[in-house]
Amino acid sequence: MNTILRRSVLGIAGLALSTGVVAGPLATLTDTTPAAAAAVQVAKPDRDTLIPHGTQGKQSRIDLGDEQVANVKAIIEATKKAGMDERAAVVAIGTSLQESKLENLGHLGARNDHDSQGLFQQRPSSGWGTVEQITDPAYSTTAFLNGLKQVEGWQDMPLTEAAQKVQVSAYPFHYAQWETQAADLVAEHWTS
Repeated sequence: MNTILRRSVLGIAGLALSTGVVAGPLATLTDTTPAAAAAVQVAKPDRDTLIPHGTQGKQSRIDLGDEQVANVKAIIEATKKAGMDERAAVVAIGTSLQESKLENLGHLGARNDHDSQGLFQQRPSSGWGTVEQITDPAYSTTAFLNGLKQVEGWQDMPLTEAAQKVQVSAYPFHYAQWETQAADLVAEHWTS
């Protein structure tokens, strides 16, 4: 009985292998025409997804250097790893634009707000993490997003309200001015 079963299994495995060898290369042929390549590309997020509530007030914009663009990409990557969508990335990037202009700031002495540091100007003394943690873009973004997840209905709030619920800033409406640039950055880098 074992011999019959073993022969059957080996026969089926041999048939599968030989079929795979014959069919394998044919099955992996793909259409490489430009039209087929365009169909595979992932669409960029649309404006209604990124700014569902419209912008509030006058919008600001700054030119970004390589370090700031790298921080944008780090925020987007951390947002994806957290299982959150493009809108969460817009809120996070808009918040970081206000807090640090997307620069991973260390302690600035008298120019600092208490012991605020990093992209989101988080404070070790307020429980955001150690200095090493909050000056790590992936960690600080994840910490910000964890705070955002705790805000009931954040998806239905304007950026400035959602950011304020997490950051508790003395200037809560300053976040609003960065929504357009944050959305543009997410549109540009979400699929890259």
